[in-house]
Amino acid sequence: MSRKTDQAETVIERYVHQFLENNKAARLIEGDLKKTGIGLRPLVDHITVRTLNVNRRAQEFIKLGFQWDKAMGRKGSIEYDDWWAKVYRRPGLPAIFIDQAFAGKKGTTSIIPPWVRRFSDQVLHHIALLVDDIEQAVTVLKEKGIPFAGSIVGERGSDLRQVFTAADTKRGHPFTVLEIIERHRGYTGFQPPQADSLMKASALTARK
Repeated sequence: MSRKTDQAETVIERYVHQFLENNKAARLIEGDLKKTGIGLRPLVDHITVRTLNVNRRAQEFIKLGFQWDKAMGRKGSIEYDDWWAKVYRRPGLPAIFIDQAFAGKKGTTSIIPPWVRRFSDQVLHHIALLVDDIEQAVTVLKEKGIPFAGSIVGERGSDLRQVFTAADTKRGHPFTVLEIIERHRGYTGFQPPQADSLMKASALTARK
């Protein structure tokens, strides 16, 4: 194993560990998984970084061997109403989803800049855990007292199904959320309309 791979894995583990300190739902799941020796990181589908400058923020990951997935969206970026994102990948490690508001008037309604100014772009907004049965995962987490920001997005059996927990708060503001994700047929995309609705739901629903 190369030293670069070791460094990349260490960085991802550090970000996930930091996220665990700030998200109750993720800690609950990790506690159960550690009992069997699985742990949380092998199930992480992607991690999400909010920033004010995607290209600049991506440099940390590019230096670790992650590559921009130019097949994601038009011209290599995934665009929404008032924000956009790029995806970076390295085999064997979670994808890195980095997003920012559009520049100028188009991005004025985005919730990303206020979040970044409040918490910085050095912490994760969310991680997505890949599960086999999203309904069962939601049921178990609700039984443990974890509320969700909305209903599962995506029909049963479709390529991608997603749901966010309600946000954990910090200093009275929505901070981190946990995404539960179910994928089929080798689909590795993010389906922009779904992600946009999830983004808005996570901003409006916070767990005290």
